[in-house]
Amino acid sequence: MQGLVDFLKGIGAARFGAMIAVTAALIGFFAFVIMRVTTPQMTTLFTDLSVEDSSSIIKDLERQGIQFELRNEGSIIMVPKDKVTRLRMKLAEGGLPKGGGVGYEVFDKSDALGTTSFVQNINHLRALEGELARTIRAIDRIQAARVHLVLPERPLFSREAPEPSASIVLRVRGSLEAQQIRAIRHLVASAVNGLKPQRVSVVDEAGQLLADGAATDPEQALGDERRIAFEKRMRKQVEDIVSSVVGSGRARVQLSADFDFNKITQTSDRFDPEGRVLRSSQTREESSLTADNNGQVTVNNELPGNQQNSGVAAKDQSKKTEETNNYEISRTTKTEVTEAGRVNRISVAVLVDGIYSKNEKGEQVYQDRTKEQLDRIATLVRSAIGFDQKRGDQVEVVNLRFADAPSTAPIGEPSGFLGMLQFTKDDVMYFVELGVMMLLGLIVMFMVIRPLVKRILASDEVAAAISGVLAGPASGEAAPAAGGQALLPGGSTAASAIDVATIQGQVHAQSVHRVGELAERNPNETVAIIRQWLTEPAK
Repeated sequence: MQGLVDFLKGIGAARFGAMIAVTAALIGFFAFVIMRVTTPQMTTLFTDLSVEDSSSIIKDLERQGIQFELRNEGSIIMVPKDKVTRLRMKLAEGGLPKGGGVGYEVFDKSDALGTTSFVQNINHLRALEGELARTIRAIDRIQAARVHLVLPERPLFSREAPEPSASIVLRVRGSLEAQQIRAIRHLVASAVNGLKPQRVSVVDEAGQLLADGAATDPEQALGDERRIAFEKRMRKQVEDIVSSVVGSGRARVQLSADFDFNKITQTSDRFDPEGRVLRSSQTREESSLTADNNGQVTVNNELPGNQQNSGVAAKDQSKKTEETNNYEISRTTKTEVTEAGRVNRISVAVLVDGIYSKNEKGEQVYQDRTKEQLDRIATLVRSAIGFDQKRGDQVEVVNLRFADAPSTAPIGEPSGFLGMLQFTKDDVMYFVELGVMMLLGLIVMFMVIRPLVKRILASDEVAAAISGVLAGPASGEAAPAAGGQALLPGGSTAASAIDVATIQGQVHAQSVHRVGELAERNPNETVAIIRQWLTEPAK
């Protein structure tokens, strides 16, 4: 203990305080590193939570004593990575998260006997709106949704019932396609009795009207959707067939289709005069015979069985034949209905890259494709789109060099031992964090601790050198030799090994500083010493 006390007295108060500060800083730094390394890796439990769901989940986590973090004003909850799967199943068992709305679970705890029909209807409306909002949130790009339904009751003694309507407010990531908007409208209309898709309005979080509920709105959007779907399908077909020839990513295809959305109904009758068929035939014959009595009217002529004159009398005979034939003529009736969306013309522009090869030096050399190759590619494109020259279709295939040359270095998949190390993004970030901590530790060791320790040790050496230099002349020893070495009392080999040239600046500085302090503290003694030096004769 006496040796420890002597050591502490020997190092001085300043150096002792510096050592305590360095030790405290080291303890704090390494404690931070150890805590940061041993802290469990956090991952996302749930995102886009409402305030109610976030509060319920936090209470459950605190009850279980599980560490968690809140981000984005409580809408994101982070938990240890090794517990996230179990927590999700545990919370799902308790019905969390609820999705920020009330569903059909509102009837689980209600008292049916003491509830009026009005309250039951309100709860049914709330439950229906909540379930629809949850279903809409399952669609891609939709973060949150709110649904408002208007289900009017039919007035008494009224034959006409007012139509129901709905309004939807969405918070989306990016933008929704027209097909997705139509799907949302039909989804809500199918879930509500009597609701038509035309009566559903959709608005996004920016106040932009996505669907205004007009009766003509679906019909107008149907034509554009059909054209876009047709162009997308044809473009994919052309890209697939061209990429199989020139290589993946070495072709660009643009396709434009002109559609006729007019609905045409056409009826035509055609008669064939050569195709006659006898349907019916009718023949009528008439004959008459009359005698010539010269116009005499007698009793004898009028009596029955009268005696005719023995002479030959002139007679009048007539015969009439009438024939009627009915024929059926062949008739063709044709009715054509052309629906909206008929293709009037298709225009295709195909841009293909050239051929890359290596020369003798290993450099890439670009070469244009021949006209024969371009003609073959154009023939394939015409076949893929159903080219019709009478319709006015156009196909252009052009060969130009792309700005980015293809990468020739093959990307090989890891195999063997490296193939077994399938690190995820979280694992990589964890290793990066460990590396940064180790690097910071090395920087602190070499840039902070090492200079402080070296400075403390150098202070001891400088103090020893100063004491030796000041003690030399006072003891009657020899002055510093020409070689730059000082011999301290006792002929110590350690003192003689001190390099005066190295510590000369520090010795002078500290000597001057010490003399200055002595002069300030004892001004009278300092003046007396100077007067004594002035009165002494020169040697």
